[in-house]
Amino acid sequence: MSLLKRLYDWILGWSKSQYCLPALGLLAFAEASFFPIPPDVLLMAMALSIPARSYRYALVASIGSVMGGILGYYIGWGFWDLSQSYFYQYVPGVTEEKFNYIGSLFSEYGFLTVFAAGFTPLPYKLFTIAAGVFNINLYVFILASLISRSLRFFLVATLFFHYGKQAKEYIKKYFNVLSYGVLIVLVVIVVVYKLLS
Repeated sequence: MSLLKRLYDWILGWSKSQYCLPALGLLAFAEASFFPIPPDVLLMAMALSIPARSYRYALVASIGSVMGGILGYYIGWGFWDLSQSYFYQYVPGVTEEKFNYIGSLFSEYGFLTVFAAGFTPLPYKLFTIAAGVFNINLYVFILASLISRSLRFFLVATLFFHYGKQAKEYIKKYFNVLSYGVLIVLVVIVVVYKLLS
């Protein structure tokens, strides 16, 4: 736990650096495929520091995250046989049964599964790797990632752009509830669509 705290503090330190923008892009890229700390941490610190640049920061985070998601996809697609024992051993809470369950979600709700992982606090990297393992359509994966990650980061940017410091407290209290609320609405739309078709 202390290692994660040190990583977290190190990442926050980048918000005061002249290299904060490339650091944000690299963090978003890494988190989408293997790194444990989400880019929201740095994005919020940077947006709090200069709210007028919030949308630029969100754009960089979105592009980095989608590119990292593609790397995660190819890790799953091409290197799963070499990496699965490491994955089950070192990624907390991930078992073969849970991973196979994600595969069943992909087979039934491909786009929606990627969207849910990209927008909500679910571990996005787990889903990017699983998308490659279960060989979901790459273009569907990229589109769902682009929409969900952009919505997530631009929502954070919008809050900071308009509300500054107040946004930090709002996000702490309500972001998870809001993101799951959006997911529930999408699930209802999909269910209604399937019932009517």
